[in-house]
Amino acid sequence: MAGTVFEDARAEALEDLTGVVGRVRACSALGVSRATYYRHHRRSPAPPRPPRRERRRHPRALGRAEQDRVLEVLRSQEFVDMAPAEIYAVLLDRGIYLCSESTMYRILRRHGEVRERRRQATHPPRKKPELIAEGPNRVWSWDITKLKGPVKGSYYCLYTIIDIYSRYTTGWMIATAENKELAEQFLSATILKYKLEQGRLTVHSDRGSPMVAENVAQMMSNLGVTKSHSRPKTSNDNPYSESQYKTLKYRHDFPDRFGCIEDARAWCEDFFDWYNLTHRHSGIAMHTPFDVHFGLATQLREMRTDVLTSVYAKHPERFVRGAPRPPKLPEAAWINKPTDFHHDDQTIPAQR
Repeated sequence: MAGTVFEDARAEALEDLTGVVGRVRACSALGVSRATYYRHHRRSPAPPRPPRRERRRHPRALGRAEQDRVLEVLRSQEFVDMAPAEIYAVLLDRGIYLCSESTMYRILRRHGEVRERRRQATHPPRKKPELIAEGPNRVWSWDITKLKGPVKGSYYCLYTIIDIYSRYTTGWMIATAENKELAEQFLSATILKYKLEQGRLTVHSDRGSPMVAENVAQMMSNLGVTKSHSRPKTSNDNPYSESQYKTLKYRHDFPDRFGCIEDARAWCEDFFDWYNLTHRHSGIAMHTPFDVHFGLATQLREMRTDVLTSVYAKHPERFVRGAPRPPKLPEAAWINKPTDFHHDDQTIPAQR
């Protein structure tokens, strides 16, 4: 319809009549629907806009030389970090008037300089921690979580250290406070208990105040332990401790509140015994952390292999994919896998 209606004289007549009586009445008088009118205009190329006339300069406006002088003052070393209101006041105190405050803003806006003009503090990007553990006692992760006390607002602080390769909890402590002195005592006692070779162990943590305390760093240095920290506000940099805390707090018998600190210690003692000695961890081929940490997992895997081989020999038809094999121990565990690290085996994921 649009191709027949909008042709030659009729289309021109519609345009002329629209300018006189309006679009609605023009379409009604000529028997053309407004939808057709709009469709025609969408298809028609828009008329070129006339060139924009340059605004006439206001007679009270500053001349070019005066504007350049104002801009020079605003950009000077003395005033480059000041707001126009402050510059205006300082100049008046010296008996100088260049222009109004609003004119200063107009000049700055024309040159794209209406922004934060003060020098801003900048922080270099934090280096991503990249840690590899190819066996026990290579990388430990430690953290602190809060356990609710008997009344609202009361908490007990649970300090824990976990070996990221074996998932063995090498140390834990419950205290009534979270501070750098307790952290130093807890870490030093745990490290000395295992009599580790100097330079072998790296201890990773987030950036809580006890973790970055100077006395803790000095203690680790004296014991030959390398310290590592997560990037600010990056929980993924400390996944092993976070995962263990989730396992702890999702236990079926985890109470909403502990009646006293002795109750919290008794519950945690049972939990960590279960976690280290009984819990079959999916990330370490369904072994217990104790077996992996103290080198028993390889022998246990051979025993599992013997059992499966025996079963396969009796009923090979039940195993369509061949003889079953127990899962292998992961080759390595890491926090943020380094790009230059390659392996052919599975790794220990950060999961329960």
